[in-house]
Amino acid sequence: MHVMVATDGSRQSLVAARQFMAFADAAKVDEVSVVAVISPLATVPFANELGGEGPDDPTRLSFREEAHSATGTVMAELQAWGVAAVHRRILSGSPAAEIVKAAKESGADLIVVASGSAGLSDTILLGSTAQRVQHSAPCPVLVSRPKA
Repeated sequence: MHVMVATDGSRQSLVAARQFMAFADAAKVDEVSVVAVISPLATVPFANELGGEGPDDPTRLSFREEAHSATGTVMAELQAWGVAAVHRRILSGSPAAEIVKAAKESGADLIVVASGSAGLSDTILLGSTAQRVQHSAPCPVLVSRPKA
């Protein structure tokens, strides 16, 4: 089974990966792709809450480096869980479209994505990226909701 875990650098995206690991059998997961998408047109293309020190000079901020750091955090937990083949994919574009495209190209059997991780509002039932992925995905989607 090939699982794609999407992270936007939020704590909720790490919680989503942990929720998946809580009920899945690592022995049945052959491969995991940890995907981060940098949105070049967004005001904040990538915000990493998962660790690593940001640069002292904010003008030197690299969204690719932040995405690399965030995916590394998620990858480490999946590897410790027991999945031997864990890969990183850092993409650029619309997050939902790129996640769906990567899932199709890689033949993913499941996509794991957090909902509402951007923290726009507690009243939003399903984040727009999660909703779009769920609507267009070529496979089942596990959507992790933030706790109240």
